[in-house]
Amino acid sequence: MNESLRQKQSRFVLYVGELIRFAYGAGYELTAGEFYRPQATAIADATAGIGIKNSLHTLRLAVDFNLFRGGEFLTGVSDYQPLGEHWESLAPDCRWGGRFSRPDADHFSIEHEGVQ
Repeated sequence: MNESLRQKQSRFVLYVGELIRFAYGAGYELTAGEFYRPQATAIADATAGIGIKNSLHTLRLAVDFNLFRGGEFLTGVSDYQPLGEHWESLAPDCRWGGRFSRPDADHFSIEHEGVQ
């Protein structure tokens, strides 16, 4: 099936809802990190070496979540692993940043045109 960007964005939002339900069911709490990144910010981040200019956040196909358990802010890849594995199980194109060459544990996206 050839899925339009808009259709993919809708599917992404559905999966984000599922991830949130999973996280709370597993005893975690979340706060929103970054859902959308303007293109100018993505370019500035890439120039500074802290991101990529073709970030999926600019297409509304990526989200970053802040993770908590028992009031403690969790940041490690292993902390996010249950969520990452659940996210990856939702569809073949779901990508978790914990598997990136430079791990980005709080990042969840849907691959689009080769970008994760």
